[in-house]
Amino acid sequence: MKNPIRVMVTGVGGGGNGEQLLKALRMAELPYHLIGADITPLSKGLYAADESVILPPASDPNYLNELRTILRERKVDALFTGSEPELKVISQVQDELRAEGLFLPMNRREVIEICLDKSKTMNFLHQNGFQTPVSYTIRSLDDLESITHFPLVIKPSIGGGGSANSFIAQDREELNLFGNWMLRIYSEFLVQEYVGTPESEYTVGVLCDMEGNLINSIAVKKNILSALSNRLKIRSRATGELLALSNGITQGEIGRFPDVTSQCEQIALALGCRSAINIQLRFVNGKVVVFEINPRYSGTSSFRAMVGYNEPDILIRKYLLNEPIEPHFAYKEGVILRGLTETFVENPSHD
Repeated sequence: MKNPIRVMVTGVGGGGNGEQLLKALRMAELPYHLIGADITPLSKGLYAADESVILPPASDPNYLNELRTILRERKVDALFTGSEPELKVISQVQDELRAEGLFLPMNRREVIEICLDKSKTMNFLHQNGFQTPVSYTIRSLDDLESITHFPLVIKPSIGGGGSANSFIAQDREELNLFGNWMLRIYSEFLVQEYVGTPESEYTVGVLCDMEGNLINSIAVKKNILSALSNRLKIRSRATGELLALSNGITQGEIGRFPDVTSQCEQIALALGCRSAINIQLRFVNGKVVVFEINPRYSGTSSFRAMVGYNEPDILIRKYLLNEPIEPHFAYKEGVILRGLTETFVENPSHD
């Protein structure tokens, strides 16, 4: 393998997963040549890469053709997707891209299709004996009639990253109000029992190799009440306790948390995970109660790299450099704190 290895990361704008992957790869000991891609030149992540390219949106009919052209012209060795729309599109041709010589560490199409639909995720978990909140898929207002337990979380079945368009309903009037609004913009949505407390929420990463063997796992016990990490918080009118939803900007204690991660490893193996997945859950009475699974690299990828758990680097070293990776390798534990950083670009191009 030539050095430096040329790695392309898509979706590097908006402070999301793509930018996190760039940060993680920059922390690696190997001097990767990083190619950042986004749909706009006004993307902060492009300025963290060695080269930058502009791609059309994943919904564009020419997206895959243009991606293939760039992969060939830029002599890309490995590709990581940093946005869910791209993940979904590329997953459909992943075997073809690998046959062309690209290292593409992503989950199987079947896993991605299950996990990008929260209703399908809940069904999979329930059928395989894992614990979830009581969940209802809503396609009409009539579907709300049988729901009697409150409080509830209302959210899109597909999409809704960072708890976008998510609500907490404490009674039937709120359930009907939010439900009516959701059906105006979605063909279906999910209603879930509100479980646990804000202090019991975790995001757990499980990393498997491309043959489905477990490599390692890591967790962040989330601080979702800080202003930077909170989407919604409100007092329960029944008990006075604080009800809260996180917004996807994660911070908190990072470590192994074996009581939590061991259960998540079983979920990853049951799914047939390849590469990385992220499990969102609350830990209640010794059990993980999963409310969604992201079949991709995490918005906390750079956190993990900071403590010695660098997922993209691990997979590149294993498959492109044939390095042995020790299962359950050691990494540091501590607290991750987040803030904001800014980048100034003088006279940016708008082409």
